[in-house]
Amino acid sequence: MRQKLSGPARKDALGKLGGWSEVPGRDAITRKFVFKDFNQAFGFMTRAALIAEKMDHHPEWFNVYKTVEVTLSTHDAGGVTELDVKLAQEMDRLAG
Repeated sequence: MRQKLSGPARKDALGKLGGWSEVPGRDAITRKFVFKDFNQAFGFMTRAALIAEKMDHHPEWFNVYKTVEVTLSTHDAGGVTELDVKLAQEMDRLAG
């Protein structure tokens, strides 16, 4: 089972992420990605889904047209873990 990030380790890990923020009232991180159009947004989601499946870690996400809102939390750990940070970094890389 993964361990939740806390204290300095959490601060350091979240400091590596640009554009991500903590979800108020929940141990999770979130980011809104805005693309040129639906095709780019859906392409991003498809590529991110393949990575998430390989990691066996699946995001909560919501898509409307060119916007994709992502929330990450490791449910079996009850909060943000290094796995969430790694998936967030991969999503950032995909989004460019």
